[in-house]
Amino acid sequence: MEDAPTNFSLLRNNYWVLRHGRSIPNERGLIVSSLENGTREEFGLAAMGIEQARLAGELFKKELEEKNFSIDKVRICYSPFARTIETAREVARVLGISFDSSSCIEMIELRERYFGTLELLSHDKYTEVWALDEKDPSIPPEGGESVADVASRLAVALLNIETAFQGCAVVIVSHGDTLQILQTLLQTLKETPSNENMELRIKNCIVNSVLSQHRNFALSTGELRRII
Repeated sequence: MEDAPTNFSLLRNNYWVLRHGRSIPNERGLIVSSLENGTREEFGLAAMGIEQARLAGELFKKELEEKNFSIDKVRICYSPFARTIETAREVARVLGISFDSSSCIEMIELRERYFGTLELLSHDKYTEVWALDEKDPSIPPEGGESVADVASRLAVALLNIETAFQGCAVVIVSHGDTLQILQTLLQTLKETPSNENMELRIKNCIVNSVLSQHRNFALSTGELRRII
């Protein structure tokens, strides 16, 4: 019998997050954040990233077995970028799930945070953006998305998942900033139980005092983390 979602979270599913494995942009030190570039095969996983994805899949499989989850209750939700598709596909392969099945769901809302005019520049620029985020997460980098912008589309993804599934083990395969922001939402939901409907509860989490802390939830490439 599968574990029920934690009672105080009032969520219908159990959640893990997985940052994509080490990618070619990671190795080249480039910011690749637009859909146009991110979906190109040349910006997929590096060899190390494929191995990291395999190991993450093995760890996820082990945790599922420990918590008595059956494979038919697993949902793999992933960003449409090449590096996340390849990571999600490897996890599905380890679990014995067909990547073309209804258990694997591509979600545009899980895409990388868009960094605007910093696209294809050095990833050293991230630190400038994160410093701005800490001061005011509602201010975007030039031409890009703010933390609040990303949180708003992640709220849509979370509501869609919670509406579509119940009692599932959901692994969300996405990107560094996107998953940091998602974790701030999930952690706040976990810590602030409420009788309000889910849409309102999530909306109440999208405030500067919460979102400015997203760097506290940083993930390494290929890192799997159970949230709820």
